[in-house]
Amino acid sequence: MNPRIPKVDLHRHLDGNIRPATIWELAQLHQLSLPATSVAGLIPYCQIQDKTSDLLAFLAKLDCGVSVLANTDACHRIAYENVEDAKKEGLDYVELRFSPFYMARAHQLSVADVVEAVVQGCKDGERDFGVKVNLIGILSRTFGTDACSQELAGLLAYKDHITALDLAGDELGFPAPLFTDHFNQARDAGWFVTVHAGEADGPQSIWNAIELLGAQRIGHGVAAQHDEKLMAYLAEHNIGIEACPTSNYQTATVVNTAEHPMKRFLDAGLAVTLNTDDPGVSAIDLAHEYRVAKSVIALTDIELDAIQRNAVEQAFLSASEKQALFTLAANR
Repeated sequence: MNPRIPKVDLHRHLDGNIRPATIWELAQLHQLSLPATSVAGLIPYCQIQDKTSDLLAFLAKLDCGVSVLANTDACHRIAYENVEDAKKEGLDYVELRFSPFYMARAHQLSVADVVEAVVQGCKDGERDFGVKVNLIGILSRTFGTDACSQELAGLLAYKDHITALDLAGDELGFPAPLFTDHFNQARDAGWFVTVHAGEADGPQSIWNAIELLGAQRIGHGVAAQHDEKLMAYLAEHNIGIEACPTSNYQTATVVNTAEHPMKRFLDAGLAVTLNTDDPGVSAIDLAHEYRVAKSVIALTDIELDAIQRNAVEQAFLSASEKQALFTLAANR
């Protein structure tokens, strides 16, 4: 990454970035059983080994981490550690997304209390580590529309501390048309909108995210490569693509990383950004993704610089906040 350009990650799941050591410690603290007898033995259960068969198999790896969130203190801890991890990576700004219903589910916590704990954990992390953080609430569609309504209510209880709403999970089984009312409420709350689409389903899923849910950015968006009209629309309307190549390989969304559509998207004028998705589950950091983009996808340094700038321009920040990030990087 170019040190003169802000280092930004826009697509990072807080609940997909739980340290194995933390999973182990929380399990011991709350006397919870794990499928291993040491931190090292836990790794295959909470991190991807090469790749999985599909998106849902990938998401199952997250279950290990959230299974130990026995109380709100645990939720606060992983939020705080996410900001610390961002600091260790040298990030200037990170948007952390999380599903409070998913985090609350294993131990039947209050969704709103989980949101409060995550908000405070990130605030404490910002204070201690000096990394700017914004939070994106996720609706986990895998659990159905009613669960997403509960989730949305918990997020709206702290709406001033949430920047945007996302839809994630089983894209194929729970398509965007089921969630139009949820996202109408999100826009009424003044939130930005980003939606996982074109990862486990085709181009129509991306169209639905834009036209029905109001998506201003698309998470993954790999399937856009199959629709020239869609790519032209994304470019014309500056709807960014949150690319996550390692994750896309691990979920079998992209069979060969060298053929990832990032380069085609750039050539078509799309605002592509580069992100980690679930860095704890994938055992990566943002610098790793930039190395993959250069050495495997064969992007040039000029293209990588453009992607790095796109991340700032696509961030859910004000113009003055974006300028402050550029000034910070320029003065390094």
